Amino acid sequence: MNRLPVLVSPYGPYADLALHVHDLTIRGHHTETLVAADKAEAITLMLGDHRTHRVSRLGRMYALKCLGRLDEALQIAEDLIADQARLGGPKATDAKIMADAAEVLIDLGRIDDGLHYVARAMAVLDVAPRKGLRYFSAMASLAQAARVAELFELADDAMRRSIEAFDPTDDVYRSAAALTQAELWLEWALRLDQIGRVEDAANLVGKSTAALRCWIDQGIDSPLAIALLAVCHAKAGRISETLALVGDLLPAMRAAEQSHEARLLHLAHGLALRANGEWRAARREFRAAVELSVLRSQRLLFQYELTVTAALEFPGEVTQAVLESLREHVAALWQLRLDRRTMLRQAYRRVELEAARTTADLAAASDALTGLGNRRMFDRRITTVAAGGSLLLIDVDHFKDINDRFSHGVGDRVLGEIAAVLRSHCRHDEVAIRFGGDEFAIFLSVGEPEARKVAERIRRVILARDWSTIMPGLRVTLSMGLAESRPGEPGRDLYDRADAHLYVSKRGGRNQLAAAAAA
Repeated sequence: MNRLPVLVSPYGPYADLALHVHDLTIRGHHTETLVAADKAEAITLMLGDHRTHRVSRLGRMYALKCLGRLDEALQIAEDLIADQARLGGPKATDAKIMADAAEVLIDLGRIDDGLHYVARAMAVLDVAPRKGLRYFSAMASLAQAARVAELFELADDAMRRSIEAFDPTDDVYRSAAALTQAELWLEWALRLDQIGRVEDAANLVGKSTAALRCWIDQGIDSPLAIALLAVCHAKAGRISETLALVGDLLPAMRAAEQSHEARLLHLAHGLALRANGEWRAARREFRAAVELSVLRSQRLLFQYELTVTAALEFPGEVTQAVLESLREHVAALWQLRLDRRTMLRQAYRRVELEAARTTADLAAASDALTGLGNRRMFDRRITTVAAGGSLLLIDVDHFKDINDRFSHGVGDRVLGEIAAVLRSHCRHDEVAIRFGGDEFAIFLSVGEPEARKVAERIRRVILARDWSTIMPGLRVTLSMGLAESRPGEPGRDLYDRADAHLYVSKRGGRNQLAAAAAA
């Protein structure tokens, strides 16, 4: 359990529950993953640990995807994106969720939507901190999304960045990353082999073999590593080694319903049998792999091998014509892969332009001194306050005296300190505003009783601050006026009521909050 201090903090106080879910799906135990996810999600919801609950949902989504239940996986992906907007969180977490959603969309054949999410994830990761578990995990998800789109170059680059960004101390995570990259290289090699780029394919098989042997020699307990190595050996013509690896592992994987490993073992076995001239037995293995496939792209790989085997077993014009037709189809799919690269570049450019417009809009609605919203943002928000929300108006007491006595530079520092306090008390959907001068406002998403508590916390923080660290003799207090929005009330009326309460606070001696009950 030494890994828990490293891995718990990014995900929530009960992260070990969600990490167990992920460990199961990493090992290919997808049915068990769903059972563990049921337990983890029930407990974390009861405890109010929404971050760990979200991580467990991710694990559930991965298991559903591997089981071919793509519509259910997509629903979770869309829910997670909506939760991210509500809960907030690190940029890398945003990118990971978008990349995971992209993978499911692409598997469902919704390529345009999937590439748009890939582009959004790329743009977020461009500005995210490039070290740590979050970046490691997000880049791995981006690599997987690129892989299912057959954007192998992007997938390889993303996987390399993922591994470079974080060196997990737990072998489960380190080996999972290495095996993911080895499988990527092998899948890439199989596709290159189909379009006649034999030398490039052989080089990738060699890289995959070296990586897999490294981990197997270290004693890693991974049927996936054995299955991948068996395919590598079969492609390299090491038939006896292939058959030795397949051995008892294939029946064990079938019995354990680990379909992914079983598919790979059937592929390796079929390639080895075909190399020995055992055509019928080879076809049996490839058909078994097709039956275990849940995605169209998986079936196409094995169907190709079936066709090659038939052409070898029954040479003639008919089988050769079928094989040539399939090869033309495969070549056309490869061209579509190249088209997707262009589509992704275009999607990324659109995301960049959208981000630039958003940045420009934020700059136009931001106060240059404090970074809070400005009057333009206030005018925009005051018209959209929902019933049950509240408006808190704030004035700095005797601010002109602070400027006159201590200088405008000191006054600016005071405003910056106050802005930081206001910002720290805003929830995800709440906004702090500086009108100009010493006037501030906060749009709160809660009613008056809770808003009173927020306002009082802010007032006490400012009152207790040791302002002498900025300038000896400096003292800062706040006057506040609060009003809760009423159903159907115009924004102007809400402002007038909050402003009237602020006036009451000033007349009552300042350094206090006035609201409806005090008016």
